[in-house]
Amino acid sequence: MNNRTGTLEKLDYFARVSGLATNTTGEWITITSPYGGELYALELSSEADIASAVLAARTAQVDWAKRSLRDRARVMLRFHDLVLSNKDELLDLIQWETGKPRRDANEELLDVTLNARYYARHLGALKDRKHPGAFPLLISAIERHVPLGVVGIIAPWNYPLTLAVSDAIPALLAGNGVVLKPDPLTSVTALYVIDLLYQAGLPKDLFGVVIGDGAKLGTPLINQVDFLMFTGSTKVGRIVAAQCGERLIGSALELGGKNAMIIRADADIEKAAEIATRACFGNTGQLCVSIERLYVHESIESNFLEAFVRKTKAMTFQGSVGWGGSYGPLISPIHAARVLAFISDAQVKGATVHAGGELTGNATIAPTILTGVGENMNVCREETFGPVVSVSSYSTDAQAVELANDSEYGLNASVISRSKKKAMQIAQQLHAGTVNINEGYATSWSTLGSPMGGFGASGLGRRHGVAGIVQYTESQTIATQNFLGFGPPFGLRDEQWGNLLTTSLGIMKRIGWR
Repeated sequence: MNNRTGTLEKLDYFARVSGLATNTTGEWITITSPYGGELYALELSSEADIASAVLAARTAQVDWAKRSLRDRARVMLRFHDLVLSNKDELLDLIQWETGKPRRDANEELLDVTLNARYYARHLGALKDRKHPGAFPLLISAIERHVPLGVVGIIAPWNYPLTLAVSDAIPALLAGNGVVLKPDPLTSVTALYVIDLLYQAGLPKDLFGVVIGDGAKLGTPLINQVDFLMFTGSTKVGRIVAAQCGERLIGSALELGGKNAMIIRADADIEKAAEIATRACFGNTGQLCVSIERLYVHESIESNFLEAFVRKTKAMTFQGSVGWGGSYGPLISPIHAARVLAFISDAQVKGATVHAGGELTGNATIAPTILTGVGENMNVCREETFGPVVSVSSYSTDAQAVELANDSEYGLNASVISRSKKKAMQIAQQLHAGTVNINEGYATSWSTLGSPMGGFGASGLGRRHGVAGIVQYTESQTIATQNFLGFGPPFGLRDEQWGNLLTTSLGIMKRIGWR
């Protein structure tokens, strides 16, 4: 790893993480900050490097799995404290690599620490559980959760801290090893936070990192691990799922979204506009759970649009490290051009731009509001993954639900209303893995006890909650036959024994036996 930026050299990021990745190809790529200027050069990994990292993790996992849940939890709680004590360096690095405002970078820090603390203190789902057999006393059984072995994680660039370790935390606590392939654009953030795990006491070989393009390294990684956690596009997710299925290994996939927010007639317009601004333009729209479709009741549409445009235009650009701005540049000029193409296509086909809509600097598009979006426009159904939202009206709650559900995606949704009862009724009809009432996405995201994931084309599996840790294990049942077996005892004929068993079932039902 070669540092090429004097400003960053002062922070000692690169010296601190040099050598942590398994990368021996001799091939290097140069990483550029969205703020402008080269950051560093990274050596790429090969298929052989993946094999080496997986083997090391698999070897280390044997001893790690033997350690008690309490011991593993202690490591994760120390990691929690290290993240907080290194917060300034982490926030700086996230900003350098992604260009996101510091307030959005801080959300990542909160997410990682919350996940570390939550799972370290909620490991009951992994403890052996006793279950009653079909007949009292005759059968006893225990349910165990056995680690899978090595979990592969393929993480994107948009949340380099969160997606590097938040999924790895439950996988590690469940007794697995991990091999991570972060996006090359944001690999140093991943390496930096993984180094904190090592400092917390995690065996170094247990968590490996390989660097490179997913198109080259994705398949070799899938071919060698025992489970795959993937966050990315639906297009690539379908390929990943097929490859995992071919090997009969499990996978969890958080994929794309075209998330909808319904704003009812009874909503507080100013509050609704404020919520929508955060929900649509957090992380400059580069967020899988951000809102890209707003459905506003026709009776308040004009007033809401005025408030929403006003608040959106008041957002401030942040083009350097530090606090202060509310949106930043997109990850790269290539991605900015893609987002701009969505806007241009919509304009040409008749949509109206009320805010933003133009390239204002290097990879920078101001938060953009569109009305008049129709089926002939790419932005109508495709995930934009940028600071672009379309606003439409509806007349009835039933119509709003129909419009919101009219998508192959089903990741996240939102309902804004003064009536929690009405909002709940609507929420329960929405085809989405998470639904937020009077918020955009943060409420469900931060409720770690509840599972999070997508319906339909938005993915498979869940992160968070019991489901988010049990998925990294195999469930094993060990059942013991006590005293009598299922065969006829004491010389009874089959008919006699069969009648006795069925009579027993009737008695058990009457006395309330499970």
